[in-house]
Amino acid sequence: MAYFLGIDLGTSAVKCILVNDQGEVKASHSEEYPFLQPQPGWAEQHPEDWWTGTASCITALLKKAAVEGEEVAGIGLSGQMHGSVFLNADLQVVRPALLWCDQRTAAECEWIEQTVGIEELGRLTGNKALTGFTAPKIIWLRNHEPEHYAQTAHLMLPKDYVRLQLTGAFGMDVADASGTLLLDVAHREWSQTVVQRLGIPMEWLPPLFESNEIAGYLLPAIAELTGLKAGTPVVAGGGDQACGAVGVGVVKQGIASVALGTSGVVFVHDDTYQMDPECRLHSFCHGVPGKWHRMGVMLAAGGSFQWWKNHFAFEEQQIADAEGRDVYEYLTALAETAPLGSEGLLFLPYLTGERTPHPDPKARGGFIGLNMRHTKAHMTRSVLEGITFGLRDSLELIKASGIQITELRVSGGGARSLFWRQLIADICGYPVVTVNSTDGPAYGAAVMAASGVLKEDISELCERWIEVVERVEPNHEHQAPYDEYYEIYRTLYPTLKSAMHQLNDLAVLQ
Repeated sequence: MAYFLGIDLGTSAVKCILVNDQGEVKASHSEEYPFLQPQPGWAEQHPEDWWTGTASCITALLKKAAVEGEEVAGIGLSGQMHGSVFLNADLQVVRPALLWCDQRTAAECEWIEQTVGIEELGRLTGNKALTGFTAPKIIWLRNHEPEHYAQTAHLMLPKDYVRLQLTGAFGMDVADASGTLLLDVAHREWSQTVVQRLGIPMEWLPPLFESNEIAGYLLPAIAELTGLKAGTPVVAGGGDQACGAVGVGVVKQGIASVALGTSGVVFVHDDTYQMDPECRLHSFCHGVPGKWHRMGVMLAAGGSFQWWKNHFAFEEQQIADAEGRDVYEYLTALAETAPLGSEGLLFLPYLTGERTPHPDPKARGGFIGLNMRHTKAHMTRSVLEGITFGLRDSLELIKASGIQITELRVSGGGARSLFWRQLIADICGYPVVTVNSTDGPAYGAAVMAASGVLKEDISELCERWIEVVERVEPNHEHQAPYDEYYEIYRTLYPTLKSAMHQLNDLAVLQ
């Protein structure tokens, strides 16, 4: 039996899984690595830590699965998007990588939009200049660390750095490249116009591939290190969102996914390239060759719930630890005891700024409507409702663009909660389903590897391998009151924007 190795390079850990040629997961393993915040709003990692973690993860996975390296027929990679890896001519890392959640580049984003022209930038790249994207990080390096900029000879994204270590070959897939702000997304090639206007050397940029194309072969030294077979094909793979969508079968028109991780991502397949004229949604190439997707991102979805748990759930954490259970089970059960709408309490989930539909690194969170009747149960439910209203913001933009959604496929940690899945169905108005594949981006990377090696269409593989296991329909009695709460929710950011910015600036000065 042949196996396919899916590698997902996340922000906190790398996850590796083995999938057989019937689509069944044989085993999985994860290795964590450090996350650096040298200044407020900054986020960095050492690429060498990614590679060390990945090599260790592969070795441990093969041992756990009792699978020989010769049985692994192909490798696919997924990874955190937008991170900037700067290498010198000797392929050594110049400085720690700037990550997707790094917020230091607001001035560079403004300069990019002025230099390229905001309409031209949107037309070519499908996006505005946002602090998370890669191009602003390059300009920041040029402006603030010219000595490092002068040393740079190659630009990589996180997973592509790992593939370079595996194969010795440069490459980047068009799905992940869409998040650099340097790709002509409609034509799936580097934008000469954007690159030249920004003064970025074109020779820094690697060759481009579709996600299921073979981009290199495993080096003999790496085969000896990991236990894999030398010459094993490694496909280009994709960014975590494209791989995650493939991993739950969002590979045809009408199906959308909601990924409930630290961030919250609403992702919809698109057969043709279209863009939001105001660039509130991201328009990217899909991991399915020749297809595209549109995507809305909220920066603190599961992250908001984790913040609530970390700071306000000490009692629940103690009980969960004593019983060997997940503390989030207790919190969602507590939320379920509060009434719909949390008795007039709304939560704004902008704890790390926001991206869709408010691209604002200074947006801030809060509770609105607190009174003496409100308890921890009300506040916990309000956090979940606020996150879900934020997801609906993206779905409303997708609906307004003309794409008809038939169902939402929910994945990530939040998808384990039936209560939260029902909340999403009630607030957003669509059926919510879960599927048999629960390994997200790692599974999508394995599908891409199988597609490239077996020469099978990604959509056809997903049709055979991925099945719906649970379905939740919207409760129509809940939809009307939630619509009323949502209409109030969407007025809060524009009303409070000025105060948010003033508070942020005061905090920075102190």
